[in-house]
Amino acid sequence: MNKPLLSLVLPVVALACAAFGQQSSTAALKVTPASASTGVSAAEVLAFERAMEAAVVRGDVAYVDRVSAPDLSFTHGDGWTTGGKPLLVDDRAAFLKRVENRQYNVRDLDSVKVEMHGNLAITYGRYVAQNRTGKPEQSWFSVWFERVYEKRDGRWLYVSHRTVHGPTYGPDRQSVSDK
Repeated sequence: MNKPLLSLVLPVVALACAAFGQQSSTAALKVTPASASTGVSAAEVLAFERAMEAAVVRGDVAYVDRVSAPDLSFTHGDGWTTGGKPLLVDDRAAFLKRVENRQYNVRDLDSVKVEMHGNLAITYGRYVAQNRTGKPEQSWFSVWFERVYEKRDGRWLYVSHRTVHGPTYGPDRQSVSDK
């Protein structure tokens, strides 16, 4: 990425992260060669993704509903990668129920990269999360994911999440952060 564009992108990402209470990390902004010419759009997608994650944690159903596609699909668990079944597949209503129940204390994005394809954006990376309830030894978990966003009627919508590795569970953040 050229320096003038980078000097525009990084402040946008930093402000978006601060505005939504997420960790600000320039290392999280990775624009693939396919998207180098649209770095500003990639930054917009990363800011959108962070805002969505923050809304999930705070239980903001109205926001998540507004930014989720009617055909949202959220595949939990990587069993499908070896020919098995995923742990669960949520449609939009099921995912919104998780948000309503405030299932998560934390969902921090890590190592996220963006690939832009016009009105489609693919992000891939990891999030580290903490469940609000459940087994103490599985309180924290991380998943590697791939997501699809589509710009419809001038705004980004969350279309698909697919866990590609995980979840990896542990009793604390550190136990799942390095895996």
